[in-house]
Amino acid sequence: MARIVVIGAGLGAMAAAARLAVAGHAVTVYEKTSTYGGAVGRFERDGFAFDTGPGLLHLPAVYRDLFVKTGKKPLEECVTLTQVDPAARHVFADGTRVDLPNASRAGTVDALDAALGAGAGERWGDFLTRAREAWDRTRRPLLEEPQPAGREALAREPYPALRAGFLRRPTRTLAQVGARELREPRLVALLDSYAEAYGVPAWAAPASAAVLPYMEQTFGSWYTAGGIRALADAVYERCRERRVEFVFDAPVDEVLTEAGRAVGIRLASGGTVEADHVVAGAPVPSLYREQVLPWEHGDEWPPFAHGSTGRLTLLLALRGAREEGAVHRTVVHGDGDRPTVTVLRPDDPELRPDAEHESVTVSAMVDLTSEEDWSGLADRMAEAAARAVPGLAERLLWREVRSPEDVRAATGAAEIPPPALTDAAGTYLPAANPSPVPGLYFAGGWSHPGGGLAHAGMSGALVAGLIVEGADFRGSR
Repeated sequence: MARIVVIGAGLGAMAAAARLAVAGHAVTVYEKTSTYGGAVGRFERDGFAFDTGPGLLHLPAVYRDLFVKTGKKPLEECVTLTQVDPAARHVFADGTRVDLPNASRAGTVDALDAALGAGAGERWGDFLTRAREAWDRTRRPLLEEPQPAGREALAREPYPALRAGFLRRPTRTLAQVGARELREPRLVALLDSYAEAYGVPAWAAPASAAVLPYMEQTFGSWYTAGGIRALADAVYERCRERRVEFVFDAPVDEVLTEAGRAVGIRLASGGTVEADHVVAGAPVPSLYREQVLPWEHGDEWPPFAHGSTGRLTLLLALRGAREEGAVHRTVVHGDGDRPTVTVLRPDDPELRPDAEHESVTVSAMVDLTSEEDWSGLADRMAEAAARAVPGLAERLLWREVRSPEDVRAATGAAEIPPPALTDAAGTYLPAANPSPVPGLYFAGGWSHPGGGLAHAGMSGALVAGLIVEGADFRGSR
């Protein structure tokens, strides 16, 4: 039985902790805040409740596998999991609206044809066929296997872009895919929104980001009753059932090493904890910034294009019931000075005082290097959200603004970690799960296979496999 210390109680870290405990190891989690969940937070006031992180789950199979492997009760007995249908309503800059069904390619094609004109659905369907090829080529090496030591194995473009003309330059970015293959401005905006939801602008996203809409439209969008925070509650309880110990309000100052190997941690309180393995679930950039890790920036830091994109979120408490025909998620596409916003309106009694009130979450991607006034941007976000919520201004009781600085205080990083993506330079590959220091591993959205709720759960499975099986581990099955 090995002694394992886990830094941070995010979803990826807890997923690793539960699996390691089932394997017979003694696992203790040290979390600097007073609660678990990391980015999957919760805000409550006056009977209203809001998710402060992800609002939907994609690839629920990741957490189904976690619960199957760590106990008798499956995921569906621990949370109420439902598909969101329609998956999203898109409101384009010209006022056009389209409701995209959940996990129905034929339905999506029909909806796009009806809203955008004949042929729009076919172009989108053809794009998804090519995106599936990229998914098939990258799914296992990017999601289910440890990152190879030689990154050049993943530094290739898997998306089979259309070719037109002998001398035409190759298609390298998602923006080029949209311009060359979709052509219709609203289809391009639809495509761009999938990458932007992960904090990656389409002009910077590699063409392989085509897997993001494919993944969502193939496997669906899911919601847990009580908010996605309920998923964090369930994973925490599963850890406790497996006798994982949690120590809250316990920031870690340093990972201790001996003879070049991680041997424990030093707490901010001054105490030390010995360990055979250390799993760092905190954001990798914050571990460097706060000098928790035992080396300086340099060659060890992966060439990960984490960028400078954060999220600004409005939590809106509204009087009045949801109108008939309201949908769970609406993407209101921006135009000029108006930002693109995602509006979440879950019809969930657990998130509101009564049926005559509503909790609404509005979020937008923001450039962290900008000198933008968050308050002014929040006002423009609320104006954009009014295109999805009738009478929003008149119904508003109060609003809470969560800035990127609030996210940094809660999680350690204001930036949004994108999922692992392949391109010719390998710049969208996150930190590998085994760190450069033996005995120290990375879990969570800042490590392989990158950001996103499902991806974080996959990182926990990979870390557990590497510790339990060692060099023989070849990935999840």
